[in-house]
Amino acid sequence: MELIRGQHNLRPRHRGCVATIGNFDGVHLGHQAILAQLTEQATRLRLPRLVITFEPQPQEFFAGPTAPPARLMRLREKLLALDGLGIERVLCLEFDHRLAAMPAQTFIDELLVNRLGICYLVIGDDFRFGHRRAGDFAMLVEAGQRHGFEVADNHSYILDGERVSSTRVRQALGQGDLELAARLLGRPYDMCGRVAHGDRRGRTIGFPTANIHLHRRVTPVYGVYAILMSGPGLRPWPGIANVGRRPTVQGTREQLEVHLLDFQDDLYGRHVKVDFLHYLRPEQRFESLDALRRQIQQDEQTARAWFAARGMIQQFPQPPAPPTLPPTAEGSFRTGF
Repeated sequence: MELIRGQHNLRPRHRGCVATIGNFDGVHLGHQAILAQLTEQATRLRLPRLVITFEPQPQEFFAGPTAPPARLMRLREKLLALDGLGIERVLCLEFDHRLAAMPAQTFIDELLVNRLGICYLVIGDDFRFGHRRAGDFAMLVEAGQRHGFEVADNHSYILDGERVSSTRVRQALGQGDLELAARLLGRPYDMCGRVAHGDRRGRTIGFPTANIHLHRRVTPVYGVYAILMSGPGLRPWPGIANVGRRPTVQGTREQLEVHLLDFQDDLYGRHVKVDFLHYLRPEQRFESLDALRRQIQQDEQTARAWFAARGMIQQFPQPPAPPTLPPTAEGSFRTGF
């Protein structure tokens, strides 16, 4: 897949395509329906498929630094998902004051017609664009009649009587309903990243963790979860994960920490994917590290039982309890469970 960053990187060879436009945050079932329609027309017209998306997302730009919406996917994760669906090209436009102020007709004439020469355009039924969101389906249809390209409106994808949307996925995640989120996405919700070095103090109480930076301003999941981690050279491996700010040690930065069950290998530096399968409990602050240790033991037992009930792992015997922490270790543990 080819990533084109900004209109200035468009070349004559990029003219002639079938295209769609949107945030595609989560690449959920509704997005997949749009991309399937795009694929059908690309096959018919023998043209490459192009996804036009934005960074930052418009909602993030207009919300500013104080209250941005939770992002389901980083750009890297979105590109991986689109590549997995066979998309040939992604045009990523920087959403800034200039683009926000661009009239809808200018967006059509300069980008869609002059630079891209689109032959077929698929949009969602709620798509609006241009300054003050003045552009809509009717404007695109009229432009298509003038310039010779087709426009199709992809109707909402309905699941359980409700429209599938990124907002609905965020709500499901926020309520701890990982099963509904997976149905809306067509797969478990996941986060990707590189395992970074931590201070290794989790080992002192028997729960070593893999630390993964989120690179998000706001995360859609908080708390403790049963997960599967996978990556190059790592088959899907069960574990428990905490997403949060580590209140027991007065942490402030959101991060993802994963403890894999009965795992001994070194993961530092590896790119991994963490599938969130089941919500266990909210993140909370504990009065002592010994209380924290006991709670993590209980979380592990709950996760083992959940995995075993679904035939995902055998019911391992519970490992020996980690040693009680000496008084000098108080305050030094860095995990956020």
